Amino acid sequence: MRSIWNGAISFGLVSIPIKLMNATEHHTISFRQIHTEDGGRIRYRKVCELEDREVAQGEIGKGYEESDGSIVPITDEDLAHLPLPTARTIDIVAFVPADRIDPLQMESAYYLAASGAPAAKPYTLLREALKRSKRVAIAKFALRGRERLGMLRVVDDVIAMHGLLWPDEIRAPQGVAPDTDVKVRDQELDLADALMDTLGEVDLSDLHDEYREALEEVIAAKAAGEVPPESPEPAPGGKVLDLMAALENSVRAAKRSRGEGDGGEETAEREPEAAPAAEAEVRHLPRRKADRAAEEKPAPKKSTAKKTAAKKSAAKSEPKKTASTAKSTAKKSTAKKTPAKKTAARTRTA
Repeated sequence: MRSIWNGAISFGLVSIPIKLMNATEHHTISFRQIHTEDGGRIRYRKVCELEDREVAQGEIGKGYEESDGSIVPITDEDLAHLPLPTARTIDIVAFVPADRIDPLQMESAYYLAASGAPAAKPYTLLREALKRSKRVAIAKFALRGRERLGMLRVVDDVIAMHGLLWPDEIRAPQGVAPDTDVKVRDQELDLADALMDTLGEVDLSDLHDEYREALEEVIAAKAAGEVPPESPEPAPGGKVLDLMAALENSVRAAKRSRGEGDGGEETAEREPEAAPAAEAEVRHLPRRKADRAAEEKPAPKKSTAKKTAAKKSAAKSEPKKTASTAKSTAKKSTAKKTPAKKTAARTRTA
C-alpha cells in the first residue's frame, strides 16, 4: 500500500515514526459526461477569468476569498509551517472506552505502519496496551490542509485510525422523530424480538454490492451490442394496516427462507380474513342482480346421482323379475313423480 502521509505518533514522551495508508477503497463505477448526439466527451477547462485563457495544472494554486471578493493567496509552504504541533504528529490526548465514540462521528479509516525497525518496539507497546485496556486512543492530527480528530484502535495486529468529525459538526436530530406519541405493546416487541432472532446474524464478508454487479452486466451487454437485462418487477407494496399481522408474516417468511417452515400457517391465517370481505361484496350487490344470479345458477346434481346409485344397488340385491313385473314396476316409478301419486303408491304397497 502506498503511504499518503509520514509523521509520528506522540504517546506521552514516546514518539513512534509511522506511515499513514488508506484502509478502504471504493469500487463504485464512474461515468463520463458525453454529448448525447455524437458521444463526444464533455470536459471542464480551467480558465483564468482575468486573462480569459486555459491554464495548466502547474499554474493553479490556492486562495481564500474575503467577504469583499478579494483573494488572499495561500501556498503549500504556508500550510507546511502552520503553528500546530499536529502538523506532522498524531498527538494522543486521551484513552476512552470504545462505546464512548458515536458512530456518527466516524469518517475515513487508515492503517498506521511502523516506519523503520526502531519504531517496531514502541509501535508494538502501544498496540498491546490498547488491546489489554480494551480502550481506544483519541488523537489530533493534521491532514489535507486542516486539523482533524482521530480514534486509534487495534485491527488484528495493526493500529488503525478512524478520522472523526468534531462534535460541533454533528447535527442534533431535532424534528426527525415522529411527532405523535406512539405506544408499542409488549406483544409487538415480542414479535419484533422473534423476527430479529429468526433473521439471526450475518457474515459481513458474504455481503456484496449487487447494484454494481448489475450495472457491470448492463455495460457489458451494451458494449457487445446486446439488449441489457431487465430488472425484475418489484414486489407490490402497501400500507401496513395491522402491525401484528405484518410482524407474524415476517417471522414466518424468515423461517421459510431458513428452511424452518413451509408457510402453511400463513395461508391458514389469510383465508379467514378474505371471507368477511367477500360477504360484504355480496351484501352490497343490487337485489336484481343477486336474484338473476340465483335463477341462472344450475341445480345441483348430487341428489340425482345418489338416487341412481341407490337404484343400482337395489337392483343388484333383488332377484330377477319377469317382464310383467318389470312393466308394473315401471308404472309405479312413473306414478312417483307427483307427491299425491307417491302417497297413493305407498298406501297400496302397505
